[in-house]
Formats: sequence, C-alpha cells, structure tokens
Amino acid sequence: MRPAFIVLLLLAAASLRAAEVEFTRVWPAWREAGSFDRISEYFGGRENTGGHTLLRTHAEARAGYYFLVRLKQTPASLAGAKFVVNIISPAAPEPKAYEFPVTATSSGVFDLGLTGSDWSDRKTHPVAWKLELRAADGRTLASAQSFLWAMPAP
Repeated sequence: MRPAFIVLLLLAAASLRAAEVEFTRVWPAWREAGSFDRISEYFGGRENTGGHTLLRTHAEARAGYYFLVRLKQTPASLAGAKFVVNIISPAAPEPKAYEFPVTATSSGVFDLGLTGSDWSDRKTHPVAWKLELRAADGRTLASAQSFLWAMPAP
C-alpha cells in the first residue's frame, strides 16, 4: 500500500509542476497606435505600458494585430522562454511564425504585436492562429489556438 501512495504523490506533484504555467486568457485583436498613448508619456517621454509587457515585431510601430496574453505562472519558470505565434493569413495558406523572447515581468500580462510590415492592415484578420509559450529547452509550457487551427486537413 505504501509504494502506491508514493506513486500517487509523485504523479500529483508532476501534474502541479506541469500546470505551473498556463494561459488564463488570450485576446487577439487589431489595435490602433493611439490606443497606447498615455498622458504620462507626454511628460516622461517614455511609453507607459500600463503594467503590460509590450513585445512588437517592429518596435517603432505601435499599430498592429496584437495578442493580449494573461499568464498564471511563477516568475522563475519563464527564464529564457519565448512566445511563438503561428499565423495563417488570408494572403498565404502556409503558417508564418513570429517569436517574442519573454522579458522579466511581474504582472504576467503580455501584448504580442505583429506591427509594421508584418501586419499593416486593420481590416485583415488571421484565418487561424496558434500561440505557444516555449521553455529555453524547447518544451511547450502553454498553448492556445483558434478554432480553425484545430480543423483537420481534408
């Protein structure tokens, strides 16, 4: 009876460790450049992120298609991690991947932006998308996807 209890305890600990990082919500949407303006930016000169970590494909461009990601995680679990956003656009049937290195944050809220030439048209929406958070060793820590990403091939 004792070995079975130890096995159950180890399995429970492993499942808790696997759930250490998870997406609580992913909101994909177009955002205008003006939606990032804050009054404090006019006084301080720096962009006020509102407690979010902003990661953009083109740092100088603010307008674009964003994935607002909320994480439930422990800060140490994200060392060396990266977000990978795979997009199928109306222009091309093959997915295109964008990588965003995770920077230190205490809020667990990230704005991942496809900006500039990567997504310049507000009327264009992705056909399908998949978002992954990968550890430094390549393991997938968390993932989310659109309904159409999961559709089986004909």
